[in-house]
This record gives sequence, structure tokens and C-alpha cells, in this order.
Amino acid sequence: MPGLVVVGTQWGDEGKGKIVDLFTESADIVVRFQGGNNAGHTLVVNGEQTILHLIPSGVLHRRVRCVIGNGVVVDPAVCWDEIRSLKKRGYLKSDRQLLISDRAHVILPYHLKIDQLREKRKAAAKIGTTGRGIGPAYEDKMARIGIRVGDFISAHRFQKRLQEVLPDKNRYLTQILGGKAIRKSELLAWQRRLAPRLAPYVVETAASLAKWWQQGKRILFEGAQGTSLDVDHGTYPFVTSSNTVAANAATGSGLGPQVLNEILGVSKAYTTRVGSGPFPTELDDAVGEHLRTTGGEFGATTGRSRRCGWLDLVLLRHAIRTNGLTGIVLTKLDVLSGLKTIQVCTGYEYRGQKVTDFPSDLEWLSKCRPIYKNFRGWQDSLQGVRRFRQLPRAAQQYVRAIEKALGVPITLVSVGPARDAHFFLRPIFKRRKTY
Repeated sequence: MPGLVVVGTQWGDEGKGKIVDLFTESADIVVRFQGGNNAGHTLVVNGEQTILHLIPSGVLHRRVRCVIGNGVVVDPAVCWDEIRSLKKRGYLKSDRQLLISDRAHVILPYHLKIDQLREKRKAAAKIGTTGRGIGPAYEDKMARIGIRVGDFISAHRFQKRLQEVLPDKNRYLTQILGGKAIRKSELLAWQRRLAPRLAPYVVETAASLAKWWQQGKRILFEGAQGTSLDVDHGTYPFVTSSNTVAANAATGSGLGPQVLNEILGVSKAYTTRVGSGPFPTELDDAVGEHLRTTGGEFGATTGRSRRCGWLDLVLLRHAIRTNGLTGIVLTKLDVLSGLKTIQVCTGYEYRGQKVTDFPSDLEWLSKCRPIYKNFRGWQDSLQGVRRFRQLPRAAQQYVRAIEKALGVPITLVSVGPARDAHFFLRPIFKRRKTY
């Protein structure tokens, strides 16, 4: 039975939450496999907005199990607040609907302090981190001094791990970063408050996932951020602290790559990014402001306004290769309505030479100039469009031109934030009516 991976193809914020929620209709399990609460997935169902940071976007479907995999870093306070908020609204009635890996690493209060103090010290050289402690938590994981969820829910093990780690953390906070030390008693009180609340959800999730896959369950893997924020394949160092690409769906869930049968990349019909770093197609003009205001381009996690620009096919080809995409989901096509002319970047120009591969050298990338192809815009609103043939002719041509240029089929087009504001161009998980 199929395992479907949904990843971002740009710098995040592509609308993955809505797409995961939509595909969950045909799934049995939804797995979040990397990142932390630096990602915000926004869902709009029956006019009600839900913003999720840690819990998989499939949680609004009551029959579906949601899994926070071992590749995620978990802030217990944020996780509990999210669980409590969902329960108040009638979701997560059964604790069995949510599973948290005992192998996932915990974001501790000192991780947040380190993250924020470091960014403050960098001044003009800031990376643009959310300050949620994600990077420092992953650092500890790789340095083999992290505290895992299984340790966190055990008072004895948590106290033992703190004794080993906290003295060095406090020396770093006070002597290097100029901050204040964190008292062990504060952390123990924090653990005593949160651990009993999360403990009912904590299991060895990889074993459960393997069993369900053997039973033929349909598993949907939900990525966070986007390909160009991947710590290896993105615009380093202006990246996140985890691997955001599809291959990490296996590592971050504890399953082998044979379960990853289909890989869909989500892309906006234009491009955005948050934080610092080069952005070849960025628009600092009225069109850029149109995209920002019409598209509601403000971060779900931080509220920061997003930088906006034209669709970049060089960036998307990089995502296709890096993820092994079998299809693309195009979101926010409706935001382009009202523009007389729409441009698409088909390549870069660097010192008189055409560049078609996304550069790893950021100094080089910052000097690349986009090569644009112009498309006729459309004035019609796309509200209510639910079939490809209902699109204005210019919008149809735009979609088909992107598909042809990329050589990967466009599976679905989204034309608004609501759950039903979309149409399929080919089936996913099960046969659907197309066109």
C-alpha cells in the first residue's frame, strides 16, 4: 500500500498544512518527521482557522492516527498547549489518536535562551531564526548530549541527564553569551508539570508504524519548512537545522525508504521566503506588495511579513531532483488574479552565462539575475473554481506551462485557503474524478 510524502519545494510556507489535511481524507496515519514548533501549518475548515506547530495536520480528521516521529524536536510546553487547545475544540477525544516518539529529542528552556542570545549577538549577520530553540536542540542531539522524550517522562532519568548537561549549559549561557543561569530546580518543576500530561502519548512509534504498514495502512508523511531550508541542500547557512527533504521521511519516522511510494512537492504559484538569505526573484515593488497582502504572507509562527517574488523554476528543479518528486501541488493560484502580466524565472544569468542549476555558493547566487518569461495575467476571481476547465484561459496556460517546463505532473491546484478550494488533475491514494 502507498506511503505518500508531502514536502515543501521553496523556502517553506507553501501551504503544506492544507494539502496534508486534504490528503488525510484518504490516509490512515499522518506522520510528522522533522523540525519543531518553528513551523506553522494553517488550516481553514468551515471558516474556522487552525494553526498547528507540532501536531500533524491530519488531526482534524478524527479517525486518523497522528504521529510525531523521532526526527522531530519537541517543546513539551508547546506540545501540551496544542493538545489542550485541540481537546477544547472537540478534537483528540481519544489519547490513542496521537503518538509521540520516545526517541524524539526535547527542546529545553536553555535551548530557547541560547537560540535567542546568539541571534541577538549576531546583529546584522542574523540568520532569521524563530528563537524557538530548534537549532540548539538539534546540536545537542548530534553532540550526543540531548535529552529524549523517553528521558523526559521519567523523573529519575531526567534528573540524571540534567546533572550531566546543565553545568556546561549554564557556563555557556553566562560566560559566553552573557545571559543568566537556569536553576536545576526550575527545570525539575517544569518537568513535573508537563511530563505526566505528555506521558500517555509516548511510545516507540517506529514499531507501531512498521506494524501498520505491514497491515496495508495508508501512511502520509508531513514535512515542515521547504527544500531550500534543508540543512544540507538549502541556502546554507540561512537554513533550518534539520533535513527537510523527502528522504528524511524514512529516517525521521524509523521506517525504511521502501515505504515512500509517492513524493509530492508543494509550491506556491509564486515564491516567498522568511528571514535572511539570497532571493533571486524577490520583488520590492507594488507587485511584491500585491502578493504579500492578497496572499496574507505573514508567518503563522512569528507573524513576520514574508518576502515575495515571482515563481522560480531553477529553485523548483532543484527541489524535484533533491526530493525525487513524482508530482507537484500548486497553491495560491488565486493570489495572481488581477495582475496584467505574470513573470516566471526560467534560469539565471551570472556574468554573461546562463545558469540552470541552483548554486550552492551563496555569494554566486546573490549575484545571479533572473531570466524571465512573461505570461498574460487574468482579472477573474478564482473563488468557486473547482475544475481545471473553469479557470480563465490565461490561468490554464500558466499551469500547463509550468508543468511542461518542469517535466513533472501537477497533481492538484489550490485556489484558496478553504479545505474545498482546490481541484485534482490526477488521483492520489485512490481514484478520483479529474478535470
